[in-house]
Amino acid sequence: MEQLICLGIESTADNLGVGVARSDGTILANSISTHVPEEGGIHPREAARHHAEQMGNVIAEAMETAGIQKEGIDVIGFSQGPGLGPCLRTGATAARALASYLEVPLVGVNHCVAHIEIGRLTTGALDPLTLYVSGGNTMVTGFEAGRYRVFGETLDIAVGNCLDTFAREAGLEYPGGPAVEKMALDGATLIPLPYVVKGMDLSFSGLLTAASQELRDGSRRLEDICFSIQEVAYGMLGEVTERALAHTGKRELLLTGGVGANRRLRSVISSIADEHGASAKFVPIQYATDNGAMIAWTGMIAHLRGVRTPIEASHIDSRWRLDEVEVPWRD
Repeated sequence: MEQLICLGIESTADNLGVGVARSDGTILANSISTHVPEEGGIHPREAARHHAEQMGNVIAEAMETAGIQKEGIDVIGFSQGPGLGPCLRTGATAARALASYLEVPLVGVNHCVAHIEIGRLTTGALDPLTLYVSGGNTMVTGFEAGRYRVFGETLDIAVGNCLDTFAREAGLEYPGGPAVEKMALDGATLIPLPYVVKGMDLSFSGLLTAASQELRDGSRRLEDICFSIQEVAYGMLGEVTERALAHTGKRELLLTGGVGANRRLRSVISSIADEHGASAKFVPIQYATDNGAMIAWTGMIAHLRGVRTPIEASHIDSRWRLDEVEVPWRD
């Protein structure tokens, strides 16, 4: 059987990623260019400007790495949402132009679904319960009856946003998650901070406010605040994840998203999986953060099941929920 090639463009936030995937599951390229703000967090328009300036270079690099010419591309995938509007529009515009020029099908991909599918591919997981944690998303999800269902999610900010914002206030380097993790290793005192779980959902804004107040008060060691914010945040995530695992009875527990690189969170997930007789699966870091390979792979498997996105329907949706997506390739 002839193998097909999908080129995927990821542009939901600060990462511009272009990946190339083959229909047999081989990732041929995964090129990334990251917009690093001079100060503060991500400014959507500045990130979009970076993506527009680097788009040609990153596409060329991915194609060279994959060893393909434009004639070898059979499908174009792109992140259609959720994400930052200006960034999404930049990637969608490039994808439309490529698909029109090459006269190949276009497939809009849900960014959150793509994180799960690249996780399934790279870890060998078949039907996992997934904890997806990043700068923009925090949710526990699993496949049931044709769609990914959300069993729990943040009610305000994502856990990655919480860590990044605190790190910025503390003067730590960007991105904040790894910097907080490093400081937490030297922490010894658990400071009382808000632990907010409402049913199966979570709230991190109170945790961020309280930790920032401790920082401004100046009476606590930064290492202890970092240790405490991690312990509370990951304890909250562990609670809802364990409850969802017990409810669904799934035998695999997948951790993905950029925050999934944190070793403390991985240990929490491993403990939960062991307790419930499930296997813990961790996505390799190059595929756990936002990347083009996950868009290329998800675009490919969707294409193989007949999913197409006409140009006139390829508008971005910055609030496109994971549980709104039909998933025919899992039937």
